[in-house]
Amino acid sequence: MPHVLIVDDEQDLAELIDFNLRGAGFTTRVAHAGESALSFAREQRPDLVLLDLMLPDMSGMDVCRQLRAASLTRDVLIVMLTAKGEEGDRIHGFEAGADDYVVKPFSVRELVLRLKAILRRSSPPRDGAAPLVLGALKLDVGSHRFYVEGKEVQLTALEFRLLEHLMTRLGRVQTREQLLEEVWGLSSSLETRTIDTHVMRLRDKLGSARALLETVRGVGYRIIDPSTV
Repeated sequence: MPHVLIVDDEQDLAELIDFNLRGAGFTTRVAHAGESALSFAREQRPDLVLLDLMLPDMSGMDVCRQLRAASLTRDVLIVMLTAKGEEGDRIHGFEAGADDYVVKPFSVRELVLRLKAILRRSSPPRDGAAPLVLGALKLDVGSHRFYVEGKEVQLTALEFRLLEHLMTRLGRVQTREQLLEEVWGLSSSLETRTIDTHVMRLRDKLGSARALLETVRGVGYRIIDPSTV
């Protein structure tokens, strides 16, 4: 049963989310400040952190960065929950390591479905699966680790899923709509612009192999064979 850490200083909203997530079969814990959230995450590693951007003691961005920096929580799914909906705010959230971004106000029912979809698409890796190797890239699905030229590079859970999806479809263009449905498990509740932001961040992490992740203008993205570059 997935465990969700809810981090929001709006007590009524946090309680509402907590009630609905428990009703949907999640276990939960609620924190109203950044420091307590980090403490709770160390005590019991959550599967997902629902993280408000505006907190009384520190920003949600800083909480996100600290979760990503700690070995215990670096792979935890992080969904930003905030009233700030401008594109720049979303990009900053993704740059800090968020996997998704939900803007207030929102439907609690839709939020529950969205979290279920994110968790489903980021299920544990398959034991014994052979690593995917492409030029300088090595994606070890079994251990959930990624390497560029033999050096390990940290990916978020959704970045890992996105790269695996593209690498197993070598040379085939994946539209934004396909990625939205097959990687995020969503049909309409996430803007396709979010896909572009994740691809941009993933491409930066490919380092010397960044040219392998191609943008097909007006269509989508694909991973190409290094021999064609």
